[in-house]
Amino acid sequence: MTEKWQDDPEYMSYIEDLLATEAVQKLANYTQHVNSTRLEHSLSVSYYSYKLAKKWGGDARATARAGLLHDLFYYDWRTTKFDEGSHAYMHPRIAVKNAEKITELSDLERDIILKHMWGATIAPPKYKESYIVTMVDKYCAIKEASEPMTENLRHKWHQWFPKKQSV
Repeated sequence: MTEKWQDDPEYMSYIEDLLATEAVQKLANYTQHVNSTRLEHSLSVSYYSYKLAKKWGGDARATARAGLLHDLFYYDWRTTKFDEGSHAYMHPRIAVKNAEKITELSDLERDIILKHMWGATIAPPKYKESYIVTMVDKYCAIKEASEPMTENLRHKWHQWFPKKQSV
């Protein structure tokens, strides 16, 4: 992430209690999108969503907190299957239950977490903050998954078209 979320005192005041919990720290043990951990992904979604909520007059605190908690689950989503539904359907429900174990959620925060997979799921978000986290989550997922591909293409470009040495 290019932004320095740690250097934003307002943002930190909103999430530092959550970030200090073992439940959130455990997310660092799970790969999310190729080269990012679930914690790195959640921090990116949280911080970028917070910035947009501030810019667009939304509830920046709820957005930051729910953004951090939106993927609060502890399994490999590539291999774990559920009888009750797809990963896109199940993990927001699991994340809400896990989040409720460490903090009280507002209706807004609950909606953000539950609806962040809208597009892959049917129920649309109720609030603009939920739409923000939904879209930022997709942006971050694509960015994180494509970074290794971008590096590989850059490497191949330099192999195919090396800089000529000046004489």
